[in-house]
Amino acid sequence: MSSAIIPLNALGRQKSAQTGGCSAQGCGSGGGQAADGLAPDIWQRVKDHPCYSDEAHHYFARMHVAVAPACNIQCNYCNRKFDCANESRPGVTSERLSPEQAARKVVAVASRVPQLSVLGVAGPGDALYDARRTFETFDRVAEVLPDLTFCLSTNGLALPDWVDEIAARRIGHVTVTVNMVDPEVGARIYPWIFHGHRRWTGLDAARILHERQMEGLERLAAKGVLVKVNSVMIPGVNDDHLVEVNRWIRERGAFLHNVVPLISDPGHGTRFGLDGQRGPNPAELKGLQDRLDGGVRLMRHCRQCRADAVGLLGEDVSQDVTLDKLPETPVYDPAPRAAYRAVVEREREDRHRAAAAATAGLARSGLPARLVAVCTKGGGRINQHFGHAREFQVYEVDGRGVRMIGHRRADNYCLGGDGDDDRLDDIIAALAGIDTVFAAKIGHCPKRDLAKAGIAVIDSYAHDYVETALADWFQAALPAAFTA
Repeated sequence: MSSAIIPLNALGRQKSAQTGGCSAQGCGSGGGQAADGLAPDIWQRVKDHPCYSDEAHHYFARMHVAVAPACNIQCNYCNRKFDCANESRPGVTSERLSPEQAARKVVAVASRVPQLSVLGVAGPGDALYDARRTFETFDRVAEVLPDLTFCLSTNGLALPDWVDEIAARRIGHVTVTVNMVDPEVGARIYPWIFHGHRRWTGLDAARILHERQMEGLERLAAKGVLVKVNSVMIPGVNDDHLVEVNRWIRERGAFLHNVVPLISDPGHGTRFGLDGQRGPNPAELKGLQDRLDGGVRLMRHCRQCRADAVGLLGEDVSQDVTLDKLPETPVYDPAPRAAYRAVVEREREDRHRAAAAATAGLARSGLPARLVAVCTKGGGRINQHFGHAREFQVYEVDGRGVRMIGHRRADNYCLGGDGDDDRLDDIIAALAGIDTVFAAKIGHCPKRDLAKAGIAVIDSYAHDYVETALADWFQAALPAAFTA
């Protein structure tokens, strides 16, 4: 199994909690109490879901099973390629599964991945266009793993037809992709939809899709289902319009809003990619997210997962658990998952206890906010060598606390033990706007070259909690600030 799967003993106790530290988002009291400003019952529903909780994504894994290949709309940013193992983006998968195959795979993975807490159907088409396959998959898995959280993703066109079935099966989390509330904008994103046994195009297609999405969202919220709305940010098409989308979905009960950047590589064969439509840069994405702050609660840690993703967010191990690598008749052992959850609860208690001290210390700061990047393998710790990082988690630190606001992808610097200077140039470009990186360790040469580019790398907080380390580092600047 890939090293992306964290061993049970990898979480350990932190070296020192004397400075404390927890983000304003994602931390709170342990022991099953409320956190992150949520009511206790809502916190219990999201605390182990890596997509619905910033904190949970440090500890828990999701699994997507690709049982829904067909789709009832065409998006200008989507091309559902098959067997594209090296791509990490929605709509691609290396194997399409029947419900029976999917259930077999979930049971096998649950025994090998103790972090697994969520099973989702996210395509590669639409989970509700052929809802029979999606629901049969959940029914089969529920017989063996009733404690898994079930969720699905949909474009929303067929959603109103299936709200009652979703609620009856205790599918408590649904993601709906909403890119517009104005059909004029929608017509630029969707060439066609298939609804009512016919194909619709232009404004008519966008109007029908919009109406169905809003109806479905309202009905899900009325049933108590937690709805996450995904929106693709497309510069010059819907970037400013997403402020209005946020307002509409808030009024209709959405729990979470996840704004993701358009992926527009021409090699993917999408209409936008072939037409040269660019995606947003990190500063533009953060700017829009900041404008949305105060509306629907924002998700900022999305990785835009594949339809067959397995593992922690940012560490997909789907290629290690394809059907040909799994037993024909897997036997589920619940002990590793139970033991892992016990370790996580102890970690949460320890991490949460440090929050008050960190918040009190940072609140004195009149310093401007700082963006920093962190190398981590999970567990909410600075526990990865700079040379092994394929992505950097980005945090903002200021008087309000320590908050994860996104991530930056980059190919890892070390290849077979040697650094690659061309890759380092790409990493420096990916870290635009960030002047400090935290890593468990870094070699002398890349540290020197990053310093020349104006980026400091700090490796003195190895294996500390991220929030504790960043709070301690930020507070070290306070004496100078108050005596200046």
